[in-house]
Amino acid sequence: MDKKTLDYVVEKTHELIDAQTCSSETRAAAQAWLDAVGTEQEAVETKKYIEELEADIMPIDTLIGFAESDAGAQVFGADKAKDVAAHAKEIKAAGAEFCDCPACVAVAAILEKKDSIL
Repeated sequence: MDKKTLDYVVEKTHELIDAQTCSSETRAAAQAWLDAVGTEQEAVETKKYIEELEADIMPIDTLIGFAESDAGAQVFGADKAKDVAAHAKEIKAAGAEFCDCPACVAVAAILEKKDSIL
């Protein structure tokens, strides 16, 4: 991976770690990757990191379904869940494929560089 791409992915990885919406598993994978950068473990951790990111990014239809479910109402609160579902439908209509929370935005940015990373 060239330095420009590495710097970009490191920056986005820090944004991901700092995102309130980042899951603990994704945060751990991100930190493990950062710790491995420049070591003999970098390639192995990069592969694991990409796999984790691909598994955790929230497709927009999944977000809508969750926000409209009882579980979504429990997580967000009933009123906020309705707002989340409405927002997700709005961004889907505008062409969004994924959730636009800070964590998913950072993940999408990293995954756009996937071919340069692996």
